[in-house]
This record gives sequence, structure tokens and C-alpha cells, in this order.
Amino acid sequence: MSDRELQSCNSGGQFMDRGRMNQNGVVQPLLTDLYQITMAYAYWKSGKTEDQAVFDLFFRTNPFHGEFTIFAGLEECLKFLDSFHYSDSDIEYLRQTLPEGVENDFFNYLASLTAKDVTLYAIDEGTVAFPRVPIIKVEGPLIIVQLLETTLLTLVNYASLMATNAARYRMVAGKHVKLLEFGLRRAQGPDGGLSASKYSYTGGFDGTSNVLAGKLFNIPVKGTHAHAYITSFSGIGELKTRLLRHKTTGITGDLLDHAVRHRQALANVLDVSQEESSEGELAAMVSYAIAFPDGFMALVDTYDVKRSGLLNFSAVALALNDLGYHAVGIRIDSGDLAYLSCLARETFEKVAERFKVPWFNKLTIVASNDINEDTILSLNEQGHKIDCFGIGTHLVTCQRQPALGCVYKLVEINGQPRMKLSQDVEKVTMPGHKNAFRLYSADGHALIDLLQKVTEPPPSIGQKVLCRHPFQESKRAYVIPSHVELLYKVFWKDGKITQQLPTLEQVREKVQISLKTLRNDHKRTLNPTPYKVAVSDNLYNFIHDLWLQNAPIGELS
Repeated sequence: MSDRELQSCNSGGQFMDRGRMNQNGVVQPLLTDLYQITMAYAYWKSGKTEDQAVFDLFFRTNPFHGEFTIFAGLEECLKFLDSFHYSDSDIEYLRQTLPEGVENDFFNYLASLTAKDVTLYAIDEGTVAFPRVPIIKVEGPLIIVQLLETTLLTLVNYASLMATNAARYRMVAGKHVKLLEFGLRRAQGPDGGLSASKYSYTGGFDGTSNVLAGKLFNIPVKGTHAHAYITSFSGIGELKTRLLRHKTTGITGDLLDHAVRHRQALANVLDVSQEESSEGELAAMVSYAIAFPDGFMALVDTYDVKRSGLLNFSAVALALNDLGYHAVGIRIDSGDLAYLSCLARETFEKVAERFKVPWFNKLTIVASNDINEDTILSLNEQGHKIDCFGIGTHLVTCQRQPALGCVYKLVEINGQPRMKLSQDVEKVTMPGHKNAFRLYSADGHALIDLLQKVTEPPPSIGQKVLCRHPFQESKRAYVIPSHVELLYKVFWKDGKITQQLPTLEQVREKVQISLKTLRNDHKRTLNPTPYKVAVSDNLYNFIHDLWLQNAPIGELS
């Protein structure tokens, strides 16, 4: 058994320690489509082992009816290249799986394959990206770069979609509201759950409920309790422990007695009846507060937020205050979130004033309950008082658009350009080895992304550049950039990673920095202004000349 197989077995096939960062044991050469391997054999049989190819990895449309995409997943791609090797059991499986007649020498060839002769160019992870601009370019021997296709796509597609979805939530929520990812139980399996946690954090979320993701990726882990904890208590008689030491003096106090006394006073202040509130809920909150006196955050909607939840929470929070502790806040998981959050804030303000506890004004209000982008926009319009959103299903499943649709297309072989034609212009590829530049205005906003042939000189600051739509002749404009950014860096060459890779925190910061370079009209949720992607005049003519050379000529009779 190979080292990779042994590590995969030890980790249950999931993430495992591999040097610098965690390596997903599922990501290996056999995580691919069968036709990649059958093509590899056909290439090998045709004597194309020395052919050199260039592939572009790009997407055709931005997700979620928006006008930007966040590029993510690059580090996982590089770790895949670093570990690319067919194990003995991989080769044995392929011998049994491929059609009879596949020559033995081909399996020997596969067994010796690595990514040492591959060069990978990419934009920085966390950068905003746009349709048709390759986010990754792969250059190297035709067979190996073909075999990389499916795995690279699966590593980039969901990661970029998830990071983009998270970034959109961050924009609508605003920078002062916390966002927590609560989606593990609704995610597409364990690996989907881990990826969702990682890339939602990349896109701007502040933490996750996913404990394993916290361990693997050093993401802050947050959580309270479920309704089950509240309903597991039916009355105060079930409390096995009521005592709690004062945080400063160490003197033991009866937390329940303090809470009951405060509840009587609170009922008058809040104009609610103690008889209508749940004694089991009070017992549960006292129990939880004793377990976590410095981190007491309670779910208040198990029975009735107004008549029971807020009353019992406030009573327990004041009881904790008597013993030197400050509660953290509440979570609301159902009902009219705008109304209930305003009610909660009003309640806390009354308590703060009546009981002379100013910190009560700053208690955190967390809201969950099937929240999506539109929910947050609506809550914003209603003037909610929510400090933090816990978001699960709509975030991790990307319900508005479940796939990004990245593709991986051959654009050059042995120095000769290649172009895929289609009656659908959107599916026509742009041939040849290209560079991409982002041109900026004087105010620092990105104006346009420009694709050029690699042999062309880069655009110059202050010099007029003709930018053309790749397929519509009349769409063209001169741009005078105040700043020019070459988007590509070489991240993999000669069998090793060639750049210092950023931490997850640094990628997360990169996302926000990159988004700030876009004008607000490109980022708005309703009818955003399309961001322009253009080609140089030289590349435009190159594309159309090649198109005419390859397009069949019809005949009428």
C-alpha cells in the first residue's frame, strides 16, 4: 500500500495532514471522469506523448444574476499537482476497468506520471474574476494536462461559487453585522460541508458551527444550543445543580434563586405574566448558564419570545450579573425576525435602564431560520435590530444557482492555436496562449479586463488602448489606464509551488480588497452594470482570422 493510500485509510478518506496544510485524501488522480483516461490512452497510442498543450480554465457567466465572481480553490489545485501520482492500486484498478486490449506499456506510463513538467498560471486566490477571462492556465505535456481537467474543475467550481455566495451575503448584511455559517447538516455530504465552511469564511463570513472545519482551517467556531435543550427540561425541580461561584469573590450563590427573584421584578417592567412563561425554559436557561456563565447565549423562541423567552433570559442574565458574569445574547430561530429583534432590543434597553446594567444594551441578537439574501434585504428595509445572522441551507447549497459552470478548453497545441466553434457564440473559445490585464481608472476602480496574445507588449499607463468586444465588431472603445495590473502569476513550475501561498485569513482579506476595486453599480443586487471584458485589436483579428479558416463554407443549390 502506498503512503497516500495508507494516509487516506487512516483519515477515513477525508482531510489529512500533509506538510504545510491539510490535504484532502479524496483528491487524487482517480477523482476524474473515465473519458480523461481513455483519451490519455488514445493520445498515447497515437504517439502524442511529447505534444505540448495549453488549456484555459474559465467560466462563461457570473452566478446569482450578478456581475462578479470570487476565484477560490487555487491552493487545493496546487496541492493536487504536488501529490499527483497513480498508486499501485490505482493502476491495478485501471487494468480491470479499462477495455480489454489496452497495452501494458500504457499502465507503466501512467505509473510514472507526475506533474513536474506542468506549468500553472493563475490569478490570485480571492480576486474578483469575470466571464471568459481564464482564472487558471495550464501548460505542459498534452496527456498530463488533459488528465488534470476534471479534478481542477471540481476543486474550483464549488469553491468559487461558495466564496461568491458568501461575499454577496456579506455585502447585503453590511460590514457591522456578523455572519455565521450554520449549514453542515444541510450540505451535500461531509466534503461539501467542509468546503462550504472554508469558502464561506473566505467570502467574508465570521465563523462556522462546523467543529471539524474549525480544527482543519482555523476558522472561529460558534454555537449555542438547540430547542431540544430547552424542551428537555419541564420544570425547576429537575435542576440537579443550582449553585455557581461568584466570578470575583468565589462565594457560591444560588443562580436559580437570583433568577426567580429577578423574574418577578421583570414581569412588571416588561408587562408580561410570569404564569404565561415556561418554567421548563427557565430551568433550561439556568442550567445552561451554570455550564457557560461567561458565554451564556440562549435560544428564546422555543415557546413564545415575548411572553416567555425574553423574560426568562433577562432573569437569568441578571442573575449572572449578580454573580459577576455578563451574558452574551440571544438567538431567534423563528417568527417575524424584524419585529422580534426590535422587541428584544427594546426589552434589553428597558432592563438596562431599570436595573442599572448598561451592558444589557449591548447584548447580541442572533437570527437564524432559513435566511437568504432577499430575507436580509427585506429585514434591512424593516429596520431590524439583528447583530448576527446564522445562515445555513441557502448559503451552503447555493440554492439560487447550484453550479458555476467552469470549463477547461484546449487553446494551443505544439505552438498552434486551437479554437472550438459553435452556433452559440457564448461557447466559441478564444484561441492561443493569452495574458490578461486589469485596467484601472484614476479613482482606483477597475475599468475593464483586457486579453492579449502573450507576444504582445502590455498596455502602458497613460497610453490609449483599443479594447474590442471579442465577437461584436462594432463594440469597441479606447481606454487610457491610470494603473495596469497583470493578472497572472506562475504558481507551479518544475514540480514545485513557485509562490508564497497566502493564509486563509489573507485570502479572506484579499476578497474584500478586490471587491473594493469594483464600482458599486457592478456589485448591486438588482440589475448590476455588466463589467466589461475585452480583447486587444491584435487578438480580435487573430480570433476572427482563425474562425474563418476553420468554419465550414456552406453551399446552396
